[in-house]
Amino acid sequence: MDINKLVRKNIKQLKSYSSARDEFEGHASVFLDANENPYPSNYNRYPDPHQKLLKKRISEIKNIKEELIFLGNGSDEAIDLLFRAFCEPGKDEVLIPQPSYGMYAVSASINDVKVNSINLTKDFDIDLSATLAAITPQTKNIFLCSPNNPSGNLLSRDKIIEVIRNFDGLVVVDEAYIDFTESPSLLEVLPQYNNLVILQTLSKAWGLAGLRLGICFANPEVISILNKIKPPYNISSVTQSLALEALQQSEIKDLQVSEIIAQRKMMEVRLLESRRVEHVYPSDSNFLLARVKNAKKTYNNLLNKGIVLRDRSNVILCNDCLRITIGTPKENLLLLDELKKL
Repeated sequence: MDINKLVRKNIKQLKSYSSARDEFEGHASVFLDANENPYPSNYNRYPDPHQKLLKKRISEIKNIKEELIFLGNGSDEAIDLLFRAFCEPGKDEVLIPQPSYGMYAVSASINDVKVNSINLTKDFDIDLSATLAAITPQTKNIFLCSPNNPSGNLLSRDKIIEVIRNFDGLVVVDEAYIDFTESPSLLEVLPQYNNLVILQTLSKAWGLAGLRLGICFANPEVISILNKIKPPYNISSVTQSLALEALQQSEIKDLQVSEIIAQRKMMEVRLLESRRVEHVYPSDSNFLLARVKNAKKTYNNLLNKGIVLRDRSNVILCNDCLRITIGTPKENLLLLDELKKL
């Protein structure tokens, strides 16, 4: 695929902003180029606009080349930039199988891009024939969340590959929860498909939601375009420093992920002990989707006890469903106890 044909005309012609740190390479001891306050406060200097050290560490962990990595202020920034770069406002369209992460549609609306939706199957998997049939000449991006939010399950890998092979636009696969499944990431097939874009994050398994750091993996052409249109200093020095520190301690992440998975498996069984819970859907994430009797009432009763869940009843295929994040063992037992009382 010729990625250049997908890019908006004004983005092709755009001359990106060049910061002082873009024009400087090497080492120096006196910085008089960026109009910074010269007196040290730990944060008086602008951050690295290219996040070189952070990308190097992510490259090592993910076994992926640095030039295939874009870092954003959360995955939401990468999602927004994919609309800005490849979708002509008021003209182009995106396809989003539902239910899915709500920010795709919100970002599409912000950028005046029409959303075409088709339903996942009753098992929350890709309806391949319906998905391919819903593609129009104006469809530029397809967003697939796997493991899916709010259902928690992985989408069928073979079906994702079929969508990639049969679509002449970008297929964006959001793997925010990939660390909680035993299945491999699609990163291993990224070199085979230049229209594949993969989103990951440090917010979930790495426990760094407050830092807002999202990762986008794609072919160098797509990464170059995203770098061209991003704000010059989109990742702060604090975020880069703390994220790099956390990424040097992957054993802590691995232990926490193992504990969350063990607790998830326990909760899948124990939730059904409550007469309020009718069904718990299989999950490859750090949460469970449960169908309960009178979700709104159950949600409010638990809220009165200081326990906050997510009522997903207004989402297609999720009638009377609550989304339950896996907490600490103590928090999970507290939820189970309160459900029994109901």
